[in-house]
Amino acid sequence: MHIQIRSMKPEEIDLALDWAAAEGWNPGLQDAVPFRAADPEGFLIGRIDTTPVAIISAVRYAETFGFIGFYIVHPDWRGQGHGWAIWQAAMARLAGRTIGLDGVPAQQDNYRRSGFELAYRQVRYQGHGLAQGVSSDPELVDLHQVPPAELAACDRASFPTAREAFLHAWIRQPRTRALGLLDQGRLVGYGVRRACRQGFKIGPLLAATPAGAERLFTALRADVACEEPVFLDIPAGHPAAVALVQRHGWQPVFETARMYAGPAPTLDPARIYGVTSFELG
Repeated sequence: MHIQIRSMKPEEIDLALDWAAAEGWNPGLQDAVPFRAADPEGFLIGRIDTTPVAIISAVRYAETFGFIGFYIVHPDWRGQGHGWAIWQAAMARLAGRTIGLDGVPAQQDNYRRSGFELAYRQVRYQGHGLAQGVSSDPELVDLHQVPPAELAACDRASFPTAREAFLHAWIRQPRTRALGLLDQGRLVGYGVRRACRQGFKIGPLLAATPAGAERLFTALRADVACEEPVFLDIPAGHPAAVALVQRHGWQPVFETARMYAGPAPTLDPARIYGVTSFELG
C-alpha cells in the first residue's frame, strides 16, 4: 500500500499532539499554535487511503535552519516502510538548511546514518510548584511588555535564527507565564512556563548569570500548586544549570540527544539554563 504524504490541515495538528502524548512525550496543550505560526505547512501527515499512519514536523524557521520533531508511526503500521517515507519527505522539505532534532539516545545511530551528529545531551528534570503566589520582584516583568525585537535578540542565545512569529505565539498560549528579567531596563534573560498534558514545562530559560536563572526559575514555579509536576530540559554539560535543579531537589526523569545535520549553530551555552521542549524525533 502506497502512503500519501502532505502538509497537515490546521484541524489535523491536534492529532500530532495526541500521538506524542500517547508516546509519553507530554506536549504542551496548545503547542500547535506557535508551530503553525512559525511554519503553517510544517507538519506532515502520511495516510493510507483515509487512515493516518505516520506524522512528522519539519518546521522551517529561516532559509538556513529547520527542526524535525513529532516523528511517529502509528503502532498498527510500523515495520512497513511508512516511517522512512515520511522521514525522507521531511528531510526534503528542509533541504539546504542545517536541521536540528531532539531524539532519544537509542536512535542516535539511525540519525547518524542520515547525516546527524550529536551536539549535546539534554536531561529532563522533574520538580513541583511552590504555591507561593506571583512574585513581586520588580525586575521581573511580563514578556508582553518587552518589545518583540528585544525579546528576539535575547532569544538568539539559545536558537540559531530569529523566530519572532513563534515567540509571539509561544508566550501567549493559554495557561502560560512568560517573564523577562531586566537589568537597568535591559532584558538580560527570560523564561516561559506552559501547561502540558501532565503538569507544566519551563522552557526556554535564559539568563546571563546563575543568580538571574535562579530568580526566573523560582518565579515561574511560584504560582503553581505544590502537587503539580513541573519539568525543565537542561543541557547536561552546563554545570550551573545542573546545580540549579539539584539544589532544588529536582530529579532526572528522561534524556534526549540534540543533534544537527549540517553545520552546528553557534549559540551562547553559558546563558542556556533550559531549552524549548520540541517533541521528539
